[in-house]
Amino acid sequence: MKVKKLMPLTGALAAGLLALTACGATDAGGSGDEGGGSSDDSAAGGGETDWADCTPGAESAEADVASDENKEITIGAFNGWDESFAAAHLTKHVLEEDGFTVAVEAFDAGPAFTAVAEGDIDFVMDGWLPVTHEDYIEQFGDDLEAAGCWYDNAKLTLAVNEDSEAQSIADLPDMVDDFGGTIYGIEAGAGLTRVTEEEAIPTYGLEDYDFKVSSTPAMLAELQSSTDAGEDVLVTLWRPHWAYDAFPVRDLEDPEGAMGDAEIIYNFARPGFADDNPGATQLLKNLVIDDENLSSLENVMFSDENYGGEDLDGAVDEWVGDNEQFVEDWKAGALAG
Repeated sequence: MKVKKLMPLTGALAAGLLALTACGATDAGGSGDEGGGSSDDSAAGGGETDWADCTPGAESAEADVASDENKEITIGAFNGWDESFAAAHLTKHVLEEDGFTVAVEAFDAGPAFTAVAEGDIDFVMDGWLPVTHEDYIEQFGDDLEAAGCWYDNAKLTLAVNEDSEAQSIADLPDMVDDFGGTIYGIEAGAGLTRVTEEEAIPTYGLEDYDFKVSSTPAMLAELQSSTDAGEDVLVTLWRPHWAYDAFPVRDLEDPEGAMGDAEIIYNFARPGFADDNPGATQLLKNLVIDDENLSSLENVMFSDENYGGEDLDGAVDEWVGDNEQFVEDWKAGALAG
């Protein structure tokens, strides 16, 4: 399967501060499941649960995956969201090591949540809360089983080269010349573009900058060429994204919160999945991926210098070969540290 690359920040996220019409994202990034210490409510409950309290790995325990009798699993992944395919194919790899037959199917977010709620697929691993997918949880929550949250830093950012003197977005009005008077953005319809235009620029007084709205590939090309040349560069970016592993780039602090709060990424399973697959459910609850591991995995899978969105299973095999301890800790429930 070839995944459509570099289109994470378009439509679906436009519904909220992280709206990136649907990785890193229309999604790029959700909140909660019972992980944060909520009760053992197994369903989302139509939005009644305080998902924002989720802590990745809070329900960790050793996962006896091999003991599951049901060995046929289908995972849904969101079109254009790199982290969705990264998490899905990583989970596919681990389950197949224990004798499962696993398929990863691509969906837009709405059809994916519908398919899980109706039991047509087993789970999705890219539910962003409390903002991005709130409407889907309100609609389908009573027919979903929450199975852990695995990432808690999904957010929109303004980013610069690591050696830039800028530390905060608040520094930028006095540094227009350092960055050639330009902020390099992505697609016009992306939530990231809207938030930059409507929130960050007026909040921090960045009107002297030329905000170049173009495309994700164009932004990444500028980021690469500038960092290769040792020049300062200012771009719109989001977490999770493989650019943080591929290039010497870091986020600027956002003291006014103009780019919005971070979201949490959840797993949501079909009704009855926990009973049918207790081992696989525990594996999902054990998953915790930090920025370093996630950007590294996505870089291998999606950057043009590596697999470029081709042969995702082969890319995961390579990454796991270099990160065997991660998989061991995942099964043992030790990723939460």
